[in-house]
Amino acid sequence: QVQLVESGGGLVHPGGSLRLSCAASGSILILSTMGWYRQAPGKQRELVARISRGGSMDYADSVKGRFTISRENAKNTVYLQMNSLEPEDTAVYYCNGNILVRNGRTWDDYWGQGTQVTVSS
Repeated sequence: QVQLVESGGGLVHPGGSLRLSCAASGSILILSTMGWYRQAPGKQRELVARISRGGSMDYADSVKGRFTISRENAKNTVYLQMNSLEPEDTAVYYCNGNILVRNGRTWDDYWGQGTQVTVSS
């Protein structure tokens, strides 16, 4: 049993900043790569950023230089610092974790409930 709980979404003006947080809890044996995805209206869900347990990071080209992903392994928490936000960043943002649960046999993807980010002037 694993839960990912997100927070930090909201409404901001273009150029503003938000920090999203995602805390994982439950029967976690290994919390591996964590990522942030987003889905805008009428669009497919896309990867925004991901980070390995050791701290290796990947970003979508559209957010490079503006967003920063980080994690605190001791807290089972991943963050997404979003700066210089643009209207095109408006979407529901989802936290994802690749997790091996206690007594589990396979790695599974778990998802948070999503948090709305709206960038509007």
